[in-house]
Amino acid sequence: VLSVHDLVIFPLYAQVIPEVTARIPPGPIGRVKPRPGIHRCRSPAMMRSLLAFTGVLAAYTATAQALPSSTADDLFRNGVKACNMGDYPRAADLFTQVIQMDPENLNAYLQRGICFSLQQNYQAAVADLSAVIQRKPDHQGAYASRGSAYNKWGKPEQAVQDFDTALAMDPSDQETFNNRGWAKKALGDPDGACADWNSS
Repeated sequence: VLSVHDLVIFPLYAQVIPEVTARIPPGPIGRVKPRPGIHRCRSPAMMRSLLAFTGVLAAYTATAQALPSSTADDLFRNGVKACNMGDYPRAADLFTQVIQMDPENLNAYLQRGICFSLQQNYQAAVADLSAVIQRKPDHQGAYASRGSAYNKWGKPEQAVQDFDTALAMDPSDQETFNNRGWAKKALGDPDGACADWNSS
């Protein structure tokens, strides 16, 4: 028993399923005689083709369902790779997908913030890094990274505050000493800058 819908969509599927196309007999696909509520195909060849198509479609559907979907971990790893290769827009997009799947993934916020900073989108970078700090106030890396974003954004005062917090958490962070030195220089504190650079 075939509906009109079946007879309409079958030729469309046949265009993209070669296995089915090869089974369709030449000429009209079959004559349809109206019946109350349903339509019947009176062509045995057509019935055989439809049955073959059903089997092909079922196998295709089962295969598609068995394919693994991208997980948040996969997307994150690909984002890190893209960032390391300098493809910051793609990396940021991948980290965005991770956040959509796992809104509390702090590493994705952190890495996306760094990518935004590398693209000189400092406002977006500060927003992401602030999101990390709001959720985890003792995240030293987020303070250090946000300080760098503030410094590049031309806001050395806020940068020094974040660098101070980061160094209080990890006094051995030489890179943050160096960055704070540049922020202090921008604030007109050459002595403080030199002291930080000597510590880096």
